[in-house]
Amino acid sequence: MDTFKTHGAFSWSELMTPDPEAAGRFYSGLFGWAVKNMDMGTGPYHVANVGETSVAGIMAPPPGGEGMPANWGCYVTVDNVDETIAKCTALGGKSIMPPMDVPGVGRMAVLQDPQGAVFSVITYTSG
Repeated sequence: MDTFKTHGAFSWSELMTPDPEAAGRFYSGLFGWAVKNMDMGTGPYHVANVGETSVAGIMAPPPGGEGMPANWGCYVTVDNVDETIAKCTALGGKSIMPPMDVPGVGRMAVLQDPQGAVFSVITYTSG
């Protein structure tokens, strides 16, 4: 199964933390991850790899998110982000960050289930 193409599959984990460099060192020591820095156009993004496989990202909070506690988030692959938002709302959940296009990655949004759990959905750019 290709988690980046399979609707409903957990496909990415991302740590938002005020000190991504320190977090990268910690998780490298803990799990043996090789952390590589990338510029995503909005600031540094740190991609964690196990061997040649990228498994997670580490980033600082976006502007306005200062003081936010460090947290791990998960992404679920969907066929269509906008349709998934509509279905989530119909089922009693809500969108807490509207859909956005991430160049070279795909389209994503942050949703919340009726019990308050937060997760992200993404449709990856093919090719």
